[in-house]
Amino acid sequence: MSMKSSQFMFLCHGSSWSLHLGSLTCGNTGVCCSLDADKYENDPELEKIRRERNYSWMDIITICKDKLPNYEEKIKMFYEEHLHLDDEIRYILDGSGYFDVRDKEDKWIRIFMEKGDMITLPAGIYHRFTVDEKNYAKAMRLFVGEPVWTAYNRPADHFEARGQYMKFLAQTA
Repeated sequence: MSMKSSQFMFLCHGSSWSLHLGSLTCGNTGVCCSLDADKYENDPELEKIRRERNYSWMDIITICKDKLPNYEEKIKMFYEEHLHLDDEIRYILDGSGYFDVRDKEDKWIRIFMEKGDMITLPAGIYHRFTVDEKNYAKAMRLFVGEPVWTAYNRPADHFEARGQYMKFLAQTA
């Protein structure tokens, strides 16, 4: 199914439907917004977000065979279901791909991300990432403080971040 800019695709029991990014703040899956990726280097809106959320560190990753060392290995690693102990913030500068996240019932939600989309996945949420059929995405990675790259593959329910996330989900029920 082809999807328009800034839409989510939800997959549940074989059926699918989409929601516009603007109608959803990603509640239990994160915070989402759209920015003008063509001016990311001097974007006052991006700077405001970074300042308000204390995103003090950033880099840019280009996910394609020609630019990413050990491309095949990295793609497999990104697609392995995992969680982090810190929020994961990604801003798509070019290209596109999918974040899959788990909902309250432990079912996958597929989030289509393209140029201009930013997402914050909360610490403790199980997720994975893959590029789409174009095999290309350029993304800004943002962190509060020094970057922590450690991914904990499922099962990782024993971590405090997972417990806090599950507690949050229970409160939103």
